[in-house]
Formats: sequence, structure tokens, C-alpha cells
Amino acid sequence: MTFGDRVVGALKLDANTFEDIERDPTAMGQAVGIIALAALASSLGQIWRLGLGTMLMGVCMSLIGYVLWAVVVWVVGTKVMPDPATKADFPEAFRTIAFAASPGLIGVVTIIPFGIGWFLMLLLTPVIWLWSMAAMVVAVRQVLDYSDTFKAVVVVLIGFVVFLVFWGTLWFLTLGAALVGGVFGR
Repeated sequence: MTFGDRVVGALKLDANTFEDIERDPTAMGQAVGIIALAALASSLGQIWRLGLGTMLMGVCMSLIGYVLWAVVVWVVGTKVMPDPATKADFPEAFRTIAFAASPGLIGVVTIIPFGIGWFLMLLLTPVIWLWSMAAMVVAVRQVLDYSDTFKAVVVVLIGFVVFLVFWGTLWFLTLGAALVGGVFGR
């Protein structure tokens, strides 16, 4: 299966696509690639305001966030809440979960000028998040070989809480550093 086929399959929430990704150890580069592309797509419209360095930092933070989410899903799914058929290693979990970032590619609409891209992104962000969460549930169900979708939803939500704490901490540290720099930099 090609990279494009996998992205389209993930967008369609196709369980067979996630199974293919799980079985293919050579898809690790593609997994990292889809996370990076989704992160770049969502910030593309702000390249002039943010700068390339900030966008690349966003890519790095997205990669770290997905690694963290994959670790949580893998640990919870294989150690805390396994099914009898559950057998997954971390690379399999990361590869499949990474492709749940595919809906983030829609963020490329932010490049449309005159505020239209920004407005579309405002409307599409909740759709992208929900779509990515749905893809994550399918990915988790497949990689952990769950027979129950509800169990996959619970594991995804646990990972999501950890992911939110991670991002919240980064925002707090970034904002705190900016405020301290602003106060003491005068």
C-alpha cells in the first residue's frame, strides 16, 4: 500500500488500512511524515506571522505529542486493559496512531488569503479534531486487536487527557516565559 493509499484509507476510517500500517515495519517514516505534514498544513497560513522556525518547532511538538499519546495507548492497551487477543509493540502502536493525524492535512486551507483561510480553519478545526479522534479509535481498535470499540474509545480518551496535559504544560511554560521575558526584559 502506498503512502497516499494509507492517508486516504485513514481519512476513510478504513480498518484494513490501519491493519496494513500495523503489519508494515517500514511504514515508520510514513508515520512520522504524516504527523509532520499535518502539523505544517495547520500552520501554513501563518508562515509570515510565525516564521519557519516556529512552524518547525510546532512539527517537533506534534511529533513528541504523538509519541507520548502512543506510549499511553500502548501501555494502557497492552498492560492495563488488554483483550485476550491483544498483542502489540510500541512501534506498531505509534505507526497506526500516527496515521490518525491524516485529517490535519485539511488545515492547508489556512493558506487561502484575505482572512478566508483563517475563517475556514476556525470552522474546520472542530471537524478535524473529531475526525482525528474517530481515526484514532479505529487505529487503537486495530492495533490492540480489540473486539469492543468502546474499550478503544476509553483508551483513546485516556491518551487524549495525557496529550492535553502535555500541550497545556507547554502552553503554560511558553506563556510564562513570554510574560517573564516581557516583565524583566524592559
